[in-house]
Amino acid sequence: MSHAHDIPEGVVIRDIADFDTRSGTLPERLLFNNRLVIVVLCALISAVLGYKALGLSLNAAFEKMIPTKHPYIVNFLENRGQLAGMGNSLRIAIEAKNGDIFDPDYLDTVKKISDELFLYPGVDRPYMKSLWTPSVRWTGVTEEGLDGGPVVPDDYDGSPESLAQVRLNVERSGEIGQLVAANYKSSIVLVPLQDKVAETGARIDYHELSQRIEALRTKYESDKIAIHVTGFAKVVGDLIEGLQQVLLFFAAAIAICTAVLFWYTRCARSTLLVVLCSMIAVLWLLGLLPTLGYELDPYSVLVPFLVFAIGMSHGAQKMNGIMQDVGRGTHKLVAARYTFRRLFLAGMTALLADAVGFAVLMVIDIQVIQDLAITASIGVAVLIFTNLVLLPILLSYTGVSPEAARRSLQAETLEAADGSHSKHPFWAFLDLFTQRKWATIAVLVGTAMGIAGLVVSFQLKIGDTDPGAPELRPDSRYNRDNAYIVANYAASSDVYIVMVKTPQYACAHYDTLTAVDELERQLQQLPGVEATSSLTGLAKVANAGMNEGSLKWSEIPRSQDNLNAIITRAPREMFNQNCDLLTVYAYLKDHKADTLNSVVGVVEAFAASHATADLRILNAAGNAGIEAATNIVVKKANVEMLGLVYLAVIVLAFITFRSWQAVICAVLPLMLTSVLCEALMVWLNIGVKVATLPVIALGVGIGVDYALYIMTVTLARLKGGMSLSEAYYKALTFTGKVVVLTGITLGIAVATWAWSPIKFQADMGILLAFMFIWNMLGALILLPALGHFLLRPKKLVTV
Repeated sequence: MSHAHDIPEGVVIRDIADFDTRSGTLPERLLFNNRLVIVVLCALISAVLGYKALGLSLNAAFEKMIPTKHPYIVNFLENRGQLAGMGNSLRIAIEAKNGDIFDPDYLDTVKKISDELFLYPGVDRPYMKSLWTPSVRWTGVTEEGLDGGPVVPDDYDGSPESLAQVRLNVERSGEIGQLVAANYKSSIVLVPLQDKVAETGARIDYHELSQRIEALRTKYESDKIAIHVTGFAKVVGDLIEGLQQVLLFFAAAIAICTAVLFWYTRCARSTLLVVLCSMIAVLWLLGLLPTLGYELDPYSVLVPFLVFAIGMSHGAQKMNGIMQDVGRGTHKLVAARYTFRRLFLAGMTALLADAVGFAVLMVIDIQVIQDLAITASIGVAVLIFTNLVLLPILLSYTGVSPEAARRSLQAETLEAADGSHSKHPFWAFLDLFTQRKWATIAVLVGTAMGIAGLVVSFQLKIGDTDPGAPELRPDSRYNRDNAYIVANYAASSDVYIVMVKTPQYACAHYDTLTAVDELERQLQQLPGVEATSSLTGLAKVANAGMNEGSLKWSEIPRSQDNLNAIITRAPREMFNQNCDLLTVYAYLKDHKADTLNSVVGVVEAFAASHATADLRILNAAGNAGIEAATNIVVKKANVEMLGLVYLAVIVLAFITFRSWQAVICAVLPLMLTSVLCEALMVWLNIGVKVATLPVIALGVGIGVDYALYIMTVTLARLKGGMSLSEAYYKALTFTGKVVVLTGITLGIAVATWAWSPIKFQADMGILLAFMFIWNMLGALILLPALGHFLLRPKKLVTV
């Protein structure tokens, strides 16, 4: 590949007849000598993929959001069919605003809501629970012995006597704090969901399900009734609803980028072409996804904007190169070919670095992240053609306005009244960092910031740092609903389930139950655990009941006959049909990282000390158990991902520069930005989780673009005999000003996400804006400062 120094700087070709079309590399000749064919081909591809894009859907699957190969999740999935619908479920709390739940109108409303939900597609109907479902039963001690029945009896008629019976049954059901609030102001309808809709075999459409829930809420809420909904399906539904507003932020980003680019160039045609080629890349991506069998989800929906942003960055560099050559009098076609020669290698390497930043996300064993990586990699592959090839070809037809070409050269020097020229003050200031004094200051300040950032980054949390659904705003409807349920129920929405495996029919043996009792006792000591529930607790209550209700007998009976009698009346969710799986429920205050870590630690330690060949303690099910497994995977992947992305960037930079000194100059500023970004996450109380994990990898992959464009030109000038100051100044006036332009523009564009109703999008916007700006500053300040100590024209080590 030809470099900048291969082009005769003093030769300005004004007439295309004077240009040898056989010059340049094979790819250049192949592309530019067949320009019309390339343009027509791109138009046809755009038409086909634009049609395909109409079939793109936005959805999410439960199993795509979890690390399915982690041992905890493997345990959960292996036993999922026996966990009585305790995986993906909705909890719908129906609140009586006036009075309590023992009211005919209230109970009638609960029945109607329960009946409607029962018929929803995808509901795991046998395990659905409410006051009206037959599986919700009471057990009590009567004069005739143990008795029981459904909480709402078959002869319920709404009379005061029936309501009194319902109240008594609720008090004897053990559901207070579980399905019924302790203050009797509300009750819950528990709606477990299947993986697929049984009737059609299709995955659940969470957006449609969320809309149906909202329609149900609108239908039944009144001045007497309030409805609160929590659960994975509702979170995803609300995310999809909110992410439809991403289109507004996408439009705002396009408007900002277009306006700033036009302000810089004052050339409508070139500005529109840069935007057009970036939009074509997005169109191709959106068309390729359904063609290849992919769909957008709440996390990958941001990828099209990232593709657009990267395209704008590279497109502006190509436009700027052509503009400067045209300003010197070069013919527009020749200018396009010269720019292709100068910047194709740097652009290709930068895009490969971007692709690597996305591709390393494949190491994370969570399919939604892997899909994001694939989606983004496809987008970057498309950019190689649309912005490195199509854009220069289109500009070779349209050229740029003469005024824009003239203005593009004004940044190099300022002309005084006497006709003399001097350096532009801004570029002259940046050039100071090639000198010993300023370089030393920059390196020392960068080192101090790196050390301080590293110290702070050690406090970075893995997982959620806020209660509720941190993907949504704290004041969102979902998080208000979650706060209500947490405040009114001991059985919170954050459930951690420990599975206890035994030989067949041994789940109710005395030794098994005493071990479970000890595990519950240890869990109850944790500040993050509100309550626990298992067959052991039921056995104690039932044993007291079988002994005239005396609390002295509230312990696990040693008689197997007694235990067998108890288990016949136990709820289905406490053990499986073969009695070889026992479940222990821990209801947590929240699913913050510290809470989950404490529970995992207790269960792991208990399993290590109490497990035998016949008794296995398995982590973990429930939404909190799945979250714990996800945190473990994210923590491990965070280190692996950063290591791989930096290794790949270093290798690509070395292949491009053939100089280890140049690689150090380019990579160290990126590392500083990564450390500072982690410190910023600590300061903003943002944990490393599925939503934020990709940001640092993307920041490194995209951020290296700035260093590649500046270093490529700097090295070419150094090898041509210039001093570091002269070479760097040339790089600033050629590619550096576009680095400033795109860094600030893209930073502002993603910063607008901070106003998104989706919290994780706002977090990503803040972090990406930070990385865009700091990577730009690193390339402009720290890179030349390091270059002062490492880059010498005569001593430059090349391979």
